[in-house]
Amino acid sequence: MPDAFNMDNIPFSLLNEDEQALLGKNLDIGYFQQGEAIITAGEKPEGLFIILKGRVSESEAADKSEDGGGQHIFVHYENEDYFGGWSAVRGTAIHNFVADEETICHILPTRTLLDLIASNAQFADYFQQNLAVKSEIVAQHGGNQDMAEFMLARITDATVREPLVVEQGTSIKQATELMRQHKSDCLLARRGGRYGMVTGTDLLDAVVINEKPLDTDIIDVASFRLITIDHEDYLFNALVMMTQQQIERVVVMDGQSMVGVVELTDVLSYFSSHSHVIGLRIERAGTIEQLREAAQGLNELIKALISAGVKIRFTMDLLAAMNGRIISKLFDLIIPADMQPHVCLIVMGSEGRGEQIMKTDQDNALIYRENLVWPGMQETLNRFSENLISFGFPPCPGNIMVSNPEWVNSVGDWTQHLSDWADTCEGNAQMNLAIAVDAKPVAGNEALFKVARNWFLRHLRNNDVFFSHFARAAVEFDTPLTFFGNLKDKGQLDIKKGGIFPIVHGVRTLALEHRILKTNTFQRIETLVEQKVMQAEHGSDLSEALALFIQLRLRQQIRRAEEQEDGLDPTPNQIDLQQLNKLERDLLRDALHVVKGFKKHLATRYHLGG
Repeated sequence: MPDAFNMDNIPFSLLNEDEQALLGKNLDIGYFQQGEAIITAGEKPEGLFIILKGRVSESEAADKSEDGGGQHIFVHYENEDYFGGWSAVRGTAIHNFVADEETICHILPTRTLLDLIASNAQFADYFQQNLAVKSEIVAQHGGNQDMAEFMLARITDATVREPLVVEQGTSIKQATELMRQHKSDCLLARRGGRYGMVTGTDLLDAVVINEKPLDTDIIDVASFRLITIDHEDYLFNALVMMTQQQIERVVVMDGQSMVGVVELTDVLSYFSSHSHVIGLRIERAGTIEQLREAAQGLNELIKALISAGVKIRFTMDLLAAMNGRIISKLFDLIIPADMQPHVCLIVMGSEGRGEQIMKTDQDNALIYRENLVWPGMQETLNRFSENLISFGFPPCPGNIMVSNPEWVNSVGDWTQHLSDWADTCEGNAQMNLAIAVDAKPVAGNEALFKVARNWFLRHLRNNDVFFSHFARAAVEFDTPLTFFGNLKDKGQLDIKKGGIFPIVHGVRTLALEHRILKTNTFQRIETLVEQKVMQAEHGSDLSEALALFIQLRLRQQIRRAEEQEDGLDPTPNQIDLQQLNKLERDLLRDALHVVKGFKKHLATRYHLGG
């Protein structure tokens, strides 16, 4: 075998030593002049070709291109890309593969390829299976395994501490002595079958601030509203939970039984990034300037997570939690304390879905109780929007922000807006409604938001005409695939129109129809599968496709932002196909086929033909 062949690339890295030896024994070398046909449509391929040097184009069999002139080139292959595998398995090629320049290829004969497919299930799956299977293979065997292993670590893989437990009747003095003796900064107080958490800070507040006697029962200090996590949950989810709840430990449960406590230090021993450092800076910020400084570290955190290979869903969950805390903290700093119980701040669009990573346009609104008297309300809200802009949250081009009085409404007015948009369901009304149904409360009195949301869901019940109109937007944009199912190779691809929006809006419509309260698209898909509205395999493919689209877009956003003097990406939704390697192009093509199938399903379900 030529030394130049790289066994570290997927799918060849999936082979064991004996299989790699078999591959090496049968591997050949081919030399092709510029313009020479390597594989011709309609003929039986020689095998799988892996490019060592040069460039190869894949094109249609004859003059069937969409513009009617010349052969349409689907994609180009370059160093270490492979091609011809599917044609070799199928037995006949349907496309032409031509050397664009002098090209040298390794050739794996068809017989050997089929032998490897027969002996190695994952190798076979990579050539033959669906997007979810391919993505899982890449996740398991791709680069950045150390980080990937952390992201898949379970709670039980970390140090689950056996907590210090005391019974009802233990005094504050006795509990303090026990904590010092066991070198613990927290304990669990048991009353019957229930446990309450007591931290060192709780004891200090009880004695110094509340002036409780030292013989006070520890039960009177304990908090019985425990934040818990299942012992089989992901360790990363514990980090997200700690960030959201502003705590440093969670109680680990196995059903109704307590297993122990996992602390922030246990998580950080696995995960050594500065994510929680930023979280602590957010919580400790006592001024707007301190909060601004903390918020400005998020972009660097995003880059660190992505470059380390952290899964996109984990990244979104963590960043959504941090963005939510930043907005909530700013609310606490700017909105007068006596007004906070009477208003509810909501975020909408991608922020409401928890799918915003690089900061995009603000989409927020305020709901307030009927007959509220708040002099200077609009001036305060203007200051809130201005500060968010200074934190790096750009203003919304459509002015969907609390600085716009149209997005500051009483509960009654907000429900009326939702009703009017649903009854119109055209143009701006549909766009406003789509943004609004992804709303999530982040600060203030959540009950105000829930009253309006629940009324709106009852208003839509059994309204088939509405859902037919609402779903139509998901199928309006063309899927960027050719007649033969390959990528339309035009250099740039709008991934939002072609992939992200059809999934997000289609799933949004299904979730709204079935009164699913979750706003995150991935969670909506999981709930639709649980309710048997969607098949498990279909749901898995949709989730993998959406994650891939978001990840590809994010990587190119980061690259383009670094090239701009102002650090902004002028084309945030454009994917440069020439920047993708063979593996990414294959996965992108498969993901777009998932989108195409989903749109057909929506068209049938909501009668969108014509």
